[in-house]
Amino acid sequence: MSQTSPHLALTFDDVLAHQQELLINTTFVVVDLETTGGRTSDSGITEIGAVKVCGGHIIGEFQTFVNPGMPIPAFISVLTGITDQHVAAAPNTAAAVAAFLEFAAFGSDKTSPILVAHNAPFDVGFLKAACVANNFSWPSPRILDTVTLARRVLRSDEVRNRKLGTLAEYFNSEVTPNHRALDDARATVHVLHGLIERLGNLGVDTFEALTQFNGKATEKRRRKRHLADNISTGPGVYVFFDTNNRPLYVGKSKAMRKRVMSYFTAAETRGRMNSMVELAHSITGIECNTDLEASIREIRMINDLKPRFNVRSRNPERTTFVGLTNERFPRLSIVRNPDLHDSARALIGPFRSREFAQIAIDALHDTLPLRQCTPRITTTARGPACALLEMGKCIGPCLDGSRTDEYNVVVNDARTAMQFDPSHVVNSLSVKLSGLARAERYEEASVVRDRVESLSSGVHRAALIRTLQEIPELVAARPTTSGGWDIHVIRHGWLAGSVHAPFGKDPRELLEACVQSAATYLDVVPLISETEMLIAWLTSGNTRLVRISAGHTWRIPVSARPYSADIAKRWLTDINTVSADLAEPVSID
Repeated sequence: MSQTSPHLALTFDDVLAHQQELLINTTFVVVDLETTGGRTSDSGITEIGAVKVCGGHIIGEFQTFVNPGMPIPAFISVLTGITDQHVAAAPNTAAAVAAFLEFAAFGSDKTSPILVAHNAPFDVGFLKAACVANNFSWPSPRILDTVTLARRVLRSDEVRNRKLGTLAEYFNSEVTPNHRALDDARATVHVLHGLIERLGNLGVDTFEALTQFNGKATEKRRRKRHLADNISTGPGVYVFFDTNNRPLYVGKSKAMRKRVMSYFTAAETRGRMNSMVELAHSITGIECNTDLEASIREIRMINDLKPRFNVRSRNPERTTFVGLTNERFPRLSIVRNPDLHDSARALIGPFRSREFAQIAIDALHDTLPLRQCTPRITTTARGPACALLEMGKCIGPCLDGSRTDEYNVVVNDARTAMQFDPSHVVNSLSVKLSGLARAERYEEASVVRDRVESLSSGVHRAALIRTLQEIPELVAARPTTSGGWDIHVIRHGWLAGSVHAPFGKDPRELLEACVQSAATYLDVVPLISETEMLIAWLTSGNTRLVRISAGHTWRIPVSARPYSADIAKRWLTDINTVSADLAEPVSID
């Protein structure tokens, strides 16, 4: 990374969630049923076959005959080869379906298996009916129908129809469907893998993208796939340009080429992205050493280039803070894009919106008798008292010159709460909250609760940003899943350098080279969004502090938030011990 070409990564939780949702990490339970007929109202299940797969590998199979409690029609026996003798001693429907559900182990979260079937409404319909008839709870898994997917993926000139036998032959399945449950489920597995592989080449790599794929990409978009030919496969930032070399869109990805390819397929369904791709004339990819570098470079480029199709470019660095006004009798006000290091203003934030900023102001007004009137007061003169004075919400410095010193004490209390320690305000509000809760005045209590949270969040975020921006140099590293290290040099709240040390290579040499080549930032205020991304990376996952400028510490400077003490304790680890930790490559068992 250089100073002349500025450089988020996904947070640790984002990366973990994305990895869990990738199709290669997704577990599928492919099921097929044989039945006595086509309607659940007068037919029963005769056989259940299922295959559980993940990452292209079979991890389990299930097969059982089922006694449907009724005779099997002769034409069904001819079709499937299953007769009344086969099912005479088989478990009944309740026992067989219960055994299948235990094998499938469906759950409610995004990591639970996905139910797959060819013509899923048929098989799922019989399974649901069996659950209802036997008072079972249907687990409501996510469902994928390979018939529907095949219609979206394969053109009519490729396959004559979407029957299982036709698709199995098209994808060179080793198993031929024969109307027996387990063999048909195995053939469906081959079809599923063939369809996923086909879509993977188009950049579709998650179940969400798989379900959103509609197969209707315009020919104009498809013809532009060659624009991605020179994009690398690793992490980085990509920029779409129009025919006049004006930036259209900036994005980032852990796998640039695959992500860029997805824009030219039906996997991309956003209307504005479709318009952007049709205007695109070229794409530039910028390789990055780490995911964090890619994400921060993306934010900087959006801020500098302001591409028309990035929503963020409309307000790339529009921040909302709360601060004290700079006048004789300061009051609280909402501030846009302030100098966070202006100690006289005691700024807190950023807040998500003016509404959240106002809630924090209400929290301070609830405890401290700061004036709330907006006119600038230059002198004190007696006059009619306002309602706030009568209610004890303001001490009225504008009316009585002898109270100027008293008002300054209030201002100093507000400044202390905003810059150093909000516990006095938070504790006062907490007492009020408890009283309202005991009185069962829950609606009022929720208002006070929101005020506590908004104020605490604003103080906490501002203190973290201010602290990191004041540190001349901080070097930190995080072990990667491959056994290496992602190392970053942070200077005054900027990402100044990054390097990835692969497994088996001494990271100290690369670390020192990264420090030597890192950019120097003097008297340049970093983007608030960049500093917050760095803070998120530093305070999540398994990040190790390697070194820090003399006379500085990296710790949570306030105790307003419940989790701050835990994070602070982690950063009080002896730096020499952590540095020694980094000396040996991490081994992944």
